[in-house]
Amino acid sequence: MSNNLQMKAITIPEFGPAEVLREAAAAIPEPGPGEVAIDVAYAGANFAEILYRRGVVDVALPFVPGIEVSGYVRALGEGVEGLAVGQAVAALTIVAGGGYAEVVVTAAELVVPVDERSLPLATAAALPSNSTTAFLVLDRVARIEPGESVLVHAAAGGVGSQLGQAARLLGAGRVVGTVGSPEKIAVARTFGYDEVIVRDRLAEAGEFDIVVDMVGGPTRQASVERLAPMGRMVVMGNASGAADVGVSANELWFTNKTVSGFNLAAFAAADPGAAGAALRRAVAAASAGQLRIPVETLPMDQVIEAHRRIESGSTTGKLALAVARP
Repeated sequence: MSNNLQMKAITIPEFGPAEVLREAAAAIPEPGPGEVAIDVAYAGANFAEILYRRGVVDVALPFVPGIEVSGYVRALGEGVEGLAVGQAVAALTIVAGGGYAEVVVTAAELVVPVDERSLPLATAAALPSNSTTAFLVLDRVARIEPGESVLVHAAAGGVGSQLGQAARLLGAGRVVGTVGSPEKIAVARTFGYDEVIVRDRLAEAGEFDIVVDMVGGPTRQASVERLAPMGRMVVMGNASGAADVGVSANELWFTNKTVSGFNLAAFAAADPGAAGAALRRAVAAASAGQLRIPVETLPMDQVIEAHRRIESGSTTGKLALAVARP
């Protein structure tokens, strides 16, 4: 539902480069049963929103992107319990988008209370996607066991920064990250990795029980070769933009290897309860100081710059857009 009140939102009116993003007026959404409306303070900026903007993900235009936010509960839909109007929260808005706006609505199961004394709202906006994904990928998909070795590609990026730390919290043994350039090695080392290498040295890295690949292209096939017997690779992106890479089922059969996929949007839509539980786990870890989440904030009117930086691969850690009304 919507009403006649207006808010500011960043829209994708047509698919294309960062410059297509436009600020527009939109009706303020109201929560339906089981939903929560949030006055957005910060919206995380992610590669996923670039995929929406490019048209890789089929959405109806104009579309308001934004897969994660922090802010304050504005209104509660029918049947929602455990939350209160005015309460500080972090939320996943990945199922329907809408986070690049002053108000967003999402399922109550994907909204988690935040104590601002231990978790500032700028940081809280930067964890619903990446930190939640890190725990789900390692625990639920890869089914990590204590002492297992883990290899993570794009280790200095948003989700890569969380995967190394989550692996440590889940009891991993050796944790290795790869980066695209030597300049990112020092940054990636601060995220729980025993070793960080440039990706073109992958063949020298040894074998791993778990590999997480969000890069794609030649890296994907090389990653299968790095799996130890009974090893598991989780595919969760294609940041390189390369053509799809086929993995031989016979090779998996003969070498006792597994390749799985993970998509947070599809998972959250199918099982919001499980996604919300992982988000609560991430919020608790960050609040306790167990996850380091470096965040740089930009005003919402600099969203084009944020997309350019993410698209260029020059970012480390996370960018968040300051959305709150003055």
